[in-house]
This record gives sequence, structure tokens and C-alpha cells, in this order.
Amino acid sequence: MGSATSELPTRRTPLADAAETGLKIVVVGGFGVGKTTLVRSVSEIRPLNTEEVMTQAGQGVDETKGVESKTTTTVAFDFGRISLNQRMVLYLFGAPGQERFWFLWDRLFSGTLGAVVLVDTRRMEDSWYAIDRLEHHRTPFVVAVNRFDDDDARFSLEEIRQALALGEHVPMIDCDARLRSSAKEVLICLVDHLYALARSQEGTP
Repeated sequence: MGSATSELPTRRTPLADAAETGLKIVVVGGFGVGKTTLVRSVSEIRPLNTEEVMTQAGQGVDETKGVESKTTTTVAFDFGRISLNQRMVLYLFGAPGQERFWFLWDRLFSGTLGAVVLVDTRRMEDSWYAIDRLEHHRTPFVVAVNRFDDDDARFSLEEIRQALALGEHVPMIDCDARLRSSAKEVLICLVDHLYALARSQEGTP
């Protein structure tokens, strides 16, 4: 994604004493799509990550087409935090992307309020499993298209919606996972979606 750097916070924010509501959010998507980068860029604390250096043992197992320059990979999950206000906190979990770690996903989804599906238009087919598992768990989600510098195709959001066979009820947003401001907009989109769903359920007899 070029040489741009994340807009990291200038100080580490302690958790407010008044914090009483924790909301669990999971970021899912294919291998190398930018999940670790998004969690890192938006977290107000130093994120926990389980990145390991990729070795020859992964050759022929991990599909690296389109991300050949990637040298590390998440082997468990990423964890970050962002305070929405004095009482409400988002806990962010980034799921590993490789198929050999998919068995971890169901446990990560436990207790999840909602999810972000991060999409790389160069490897859109890698998003299908994430969408399938979220729909299976009936977990609300939004789709964030991580626009890479070498994304020459520049598919529109509507074209991506059709390619992923998503209904109009699923919000979609462009983003740059490296930028804190852009990652925050993704989380705001998800929170707004969850709020709208809660309001609609309140009005259902």
C-alpha cells in the first residue's frame, strides 16, 4: 500500500474509570487484506498482535498471490481498543486470514456485537468465507474496501456489492486501513449500522 504511515495517537489513552460497557468487534477478511494494519491504526492503546515471520514452511499452503511482498502473518488474532465515550468502549479483534487458522474464527465470533469485512479488490474471492461465516452466525457486518495504491481496477462499491452477492441492507464504505481517520470512519459506519438494527428491532412487535 505504498509508504503512507498510520496516523497513530500521540499518547496512550488510559481506560476511563466510568467505562461500563464493552462492545466486541471483529475485523475479518482474506490473507494480507490489512486487518492488522486497521487495528493498529485505530487503537488508542499499543495493540496486541501475534504476527510471525513467514517461512518456507508456508509455501504451497498460504496463497500469497497479490501480496507477494508480505513477510509476516497473524497466527492467532490482533487486539486493540478505542473509547467511544466515557462509558462505552470498543474492543477490536482482528482474525487471522489464512485458511489453516480459520478454526479460530468461531471462537472469535462468540459474544461479537458486529464485524467489519475488509476487502481487497485484487482478491475479492478471499472475502466469501468471512461473509459466509458471519451470515451463519447471524452477526451484523459492514464491508470496508481497503483501497491499495496498486488497485488499478478501481471497482465501484456497487460493482463490489454485486461481485460479493450482498444485499442492499449491508453497508459498504471505502477506506485506507493505514489512516486512523479512515479506520475510525469504518467503525462509525458499523456502530451506526448496529444502532439502526437495534432501533428497528425495538419497533418490531
